[in-house]
Formats: sequence, C-alpha cells, structure tokens
Amino acid sequence: MGRWQPDSRGRLYEAALDLFERQGFDQTTAAQIAAQAGVTERTFFRQFSDKREVLFGGSAVLGARLVAAVLDAPPDDPPLAAVARGLAAAVAMIGASRKDFVRRRQAVIEANPELRERDRSKMADYAAAIGAALETRGVTRLPADLAAQMGVAVFRVAFALWTAEDDRDLATIVRDAFAELRVVTDADLEDLFLAPPSPD
Repeated sequence: MGRWQPDSRGRLYEAALDLFERQGFDQTTAAQIAAQAGVTERTFFRQFSDKREVLFGGSAVLGARLVAAVLDAPPDDPPLAAVARGLAAAVAMIGASRKDFVRRRQAVIEANPELRERDRSKMADYAAAIGAALETRGVTRLPADLAAQMGVAVFRVAFALWTAEDDRDLATIVRDAFAELRVVTDADLEDLFLAPPSPD
C-alpha cells in the first residue's frame, strides 16, 4: 500500500460513512477506515485527529465563516438580520456539499448518543460565537444572546428539514423558517408578564 494516494481524504470520508452505517460508530476503528479507503492508518491520522473528526472536522471552518459574515454585516443591520447574513454564508458552504453525504452523516450522528451530544455542543458553540460577534458590533448582551439563539434555532429546524425528505434547497428552507419566525413572534407579549397571575 502506498503512503499517499490521490483524494485520500475523500475516500476516507466514504469509507468511514460506509463502516459507521454498516457496523456502527462505536464498533468502527480508524484502522478499519484506513484499510477500507486503501491508505495507511498514518494517513488517516494526518487527515483527522480521531474518527469523530470525520463527522465534525468541518465545524470550525463553518463557524468561522458564519461569525465573519455576522461581523461584516452592514452597521445598520438589526441583530437578527446580521445573524441571518451569517447563516446565509454558512448555508452557502453547506450547500456546496453533496446532500447524500450530509444526510448519511446526520443519520450516523442521530443514531449515537455521544455524537448527538457533540452536535448539540457544536450548536451551542455557534450560538456563543454569534452572540460574541454581535456584542463586538455594539449589541448589548440580552438582544445579542436572543438573536444568536433564535438564529441557531432557525438553522437547526431548517437543517433537519433539509436532511429529511424536503426537496427544497437549504437556503430556501432557512429563508422560509425566518419568515415563519416573524409570524410566530408577531405578538405583544410584554403585558402578559406585567399582569398579575390569574387565580387557579
């Protein structure tokens, strides 16, 4: 087996997904992934720090792109509009991926409690980074946190739809989800918290 072969990273992705699907994430080793991809185990570890990084290795790049777009949003953008610009940049990056790969990857994550927790942690990290970016733009803490959390919630819902049987592209689903968010938040709620509680 040669020490390097063309597109070894792509073949490692495919081999890992195939093994995760057939025998489970916990039962799959880096050595098995490397063998199926036709590369050495050393090559695997040059590409990924561990087998989880096959599934999550792009998260940091995606998060950085998202935050950069939030920071670069026009100065007069309201907080949620700046977040939407960040999500648009992230969606463009994800949309360039093969949907079948993304769907298979998500199915592996959903089948494993540890990976689901890692995915939730990743989303929490995104929300924290977005909130910090909004504060850098001069947004105070509460609206920054609210906009960040709402944006991540929109993304999670849209991504789940996209990886299911929805035929729309991810950008369209995110856009539609933001439109629905406007509908469900179009209510005067402040008075509910000023009125005394009703008796039982």
